[in-house]
Amino acid sequence: MSVRLNAGVALLAALAMSSTAFAHGEGHASRRLELSSERHPWGQQGDPAKATRTVRVDMDDRMRFVPDRLEVRQGETVRFVVRNRGQVLHEMVIGTRDALESHAELMRKHPGMEHDEPYMAHVGPGQRGEIVWTFTEPGEYFYGCLVPGHWEAGMKGRIVVRP
Repeated sequence: MSVRLNAGVALLAALAMSSTAFAHGEGHASRRLELSSERHPWGQQGDPAKATRTVRVDMDDRMRFVPDRLEVRQGETVRFVVRNRGQVLHEMVIGTRDALESHAELMRKHPGMEHDEPYMAHVGPGQRGEIVWTFTEPGEYFYGCLVPGHWEAGMKGRIVVRP
């Protein structure tokens, strides 16, 4: 009886740990097998088979993105390959300036908050993540790391979407 109970506890612990990993990075790619139809002012999840180019974005503990400025065309689907060259968790989140600043404030208030959307990649030290995004509207958008303190330290970039 105690062996079964211990095995059940171990299984529950493993499931709990896997859901945390899913929410913050390494496991999130599997969620993207089914495309979301949710639209945002800055676009919508892109179909990887329709990506017209790949943009490599590096993050590091200097709290910077390289590159920190991008230009895309309206309707373009971009595959972002995001590499964390630092020693701490970083993320790339795409949005409007207001959306990112609001989200950064929420993250300061709730630093353990779990979230996972197609416009974000949570990347552990030495790891890489991916975002495939279609920019549906012209304008100026941003990307940033919303780990508490990182946005405020200047970890942000700009995306200009041309018609």
